[in-house]
Amino acid sequence: MPVKLGTNDLSRYVIILTGATDGIGKEMARILAGFNPKRLILPARNKEKGNNLLEYIKSSNGNTNNVEIWEMDLADLQSVKNFTNKFINEVGELHILINNAGIWNNKEIIKTKDNLESQFQVNHLAPFLLTLLLLDTIKKSASVELPGKIAFTSSKSQGYGKIDFDNLNLEKGAYFGPFQGYANIKLMNVIIAQELGRILQNENITTYSLHPGVILTNIFNSKGVFMEFVVKIATKIIGISAEQGAINTLYPVLSPENKETGKYYHEGIEKEPNEIANDQEVVKKLWDISEKMLKDREMI
Repeated sequence: MPVKLGTNDLSRYVIILTGATDGIGKEMARILAGFNPKRLILPARNKEKGNNLLEYIKSSNGNTNNVEIWEMDLADLQSVKNFTNKFINEVGELHILINNAGIWNNKEIIKTKDNLESQFQVNHLAPFLLTLLLLDTIKKSASVELPGKIAFTSSKSQGYGKIDFDNLNLEKGAYFGPFQGYANIKLMNVIIAQELGRILQNENITTYSLHPGVILTNIFNSKGVFMEFVVKIATKIIGISAEQGAINTLYPVLSPENKETGKYYHEGIEKEPNEIANDQEVVKKLWDISEKMLKDREMI
């Protein structure tokens, strides 16, 4: 039975939601705006899409007074750093961070200006950077009465993921095939959420990784026509609406019952993730290497 959201008063909460211009992110933005947040900040790399999102929210909820579109491009690490510097200086408080943005390079390798494979950067390293840079702000903002939340939109595909430290950036060999690389990175989301939960367990902050369900969205970043056709057919048979996917993602984050940190949720219900997420040696190594990649680029 699908999970349902109750009425939530977010009037004391400052929220950042990435990936809000399309798919489930667009529906999450609409739903969150309807709960009257103190501030809802929606990073976007495309200004026109950002403006269209505001119009969509306005036409749905009638109120965008507390909704703001800020410029940020996850395919540019400096853009992420610029966003966080501005946010810390101009806002200075944050209660909920939802790392929802994601792409799937289903055919070729696409490099970012940081010389990283774009799927690895947009889905893992940039959200990791965004979270690290905002961590102190969330810690200062969180309290027993107003707990902090950090969420990563993952995928059921994490269950098939592997962590290959010789090819984290998905460049070597035959690129695993179109599905395996995506699965590997979605597993990274689970691992980072879980490790953050361990690190922050005494900070009034709960972390989550979330599979929203099978939804047809604009996640494709390249045009593998046959692969897209297969996925679209499969999605029509077993998929759910973007709205239900948004509810599935928000339900664990907004529910007062889900206070145990670092957990993985499948369509709103807690499930056990890939067993690799329990290998502390792999977890620590992934964290350390990710940090080093950011330090080498002078991002942290």
